[in-house]
Amino acid sequence: MRCPYCSNEQTRVVDSREAEQAIRRRRECLRCGLRFTTMERIQSAAIMVVKRDGRREEFNREKVMAGLRLACAKRPVSMEALEGVAEDVEREVLRLGRAEVPAHIVGEMVMERLRRLDRIAYVRFASVYRQFQDVESFQKEVETLLQAREVPPKATALPASGQGQLALPINGTSSAIRKARRSPTSTNLRQEKSL
Repeated sequence: MRCPYCSNEQTRVVDSREAEQAIRRRRECLRCGLRFTTMERIQSAAIMVVKRDGRREEFNREKVMAGLRLACAKRPVSMEALEGVAEDVEREVLRLGRAEVPAHIVGEMVMERLRRLDRIAYVRFASVYRQFQDVESFQKEVETLLQAREVPPKATALPASGQGQLALPINGTSSAIRKARRSPTSTNLRQEKSL
């Protein structure tokens, strides 16, 4: 192992620890005395990622990490968390047991984990990955994200009028309620709010 500081080839292992699907080794250079960390991973069979244009390239964990770092730039997300996402995606790709995996499956795996980790980073990644062409596409993705986060409001029955409709509380944030405001029955909801 070559020292990254002085390029000396003589190093010694100071500490070894098992990490998930890897061995983390702390090494010390015998010339300059500086320490550095290496990770040893099991070399698995090459998995090819099929791009949108039909090109094929080998799955590269570092490419996943590069995308994650860009999406999480200036966000309060630790490198350990990003490493965890990259490891999780790599593990899931291997678990599929296929020789070839479409790129969109890998992208969806990354987005699913980013959505839980940091919503701003998720939107950044999605805007590049899904190739948003206009502001409306971007807005649609943000609205979908907001709707997924909202807790469905409790429905309460309307006063007995024989219509069998439900009244929803109006808070101004739900797109379903915004749609209801534009519909012909929205006057019933507004009247109910004033009561």
